[in-house]
Amino acid sequence: MSKKSIIFYNDHVVRAVWDEENSKWWFSATDIVRAINDEEDYTKGRNYWKYLKGKMAKDGVQLVSVTNHFKFMAPDGKQRAADALDAQCVQTLAKNYPNNRASAFLDWFVYSDNTIDGQSKKKAYTLFENGILDSMKPGTVECLQQIHAYLFGGLYNFAA
Repeated sequence: MSKKSIIFYNDHVVRAVWDEENSKWWFSATDIVRAINDEEDYTKGRNYWKYLKGKMAKDGVQLVSVTNHFKFMAPDGKQRAADALDAQCVQTLAKNYPNNRASAFLDWFVYSDNTIDGQSKKKAYTLFENGILDSMKPGTVECLQQIHAYLFGGLYNFAA
């Protein structure tokens, strides 16, 4: 596990680790639950995840059997083992979540066109396909500024 990542969903941290052996990312289950529920309290999020995985197991949704424990940086600064879900399990969790807030998370997680990442990705394809890059001088600060403004303008307040 050499790669670690932190991504944000509505200002909530979702920690991830790269599994070199299986060539895939694993995401903190507690972070996902906290992000979906807009829960600031780590303990409440962890307790709800424990309840939820038990409830889902009773309902026949098996996440626990494919859940792995990886070490994530805990709020106290120590590395602690926690439940982690791969991308397929994250999608299964979101599709079986007991409220409708998970659908927005699922859209964000799979980078739909409705998300900021999805919109930026569409802009990147347009930038390339329309030949706009051909009119820019590569390797200059001005070129990078123009690309940045094109990709992120209107999506982020810092991209003007």
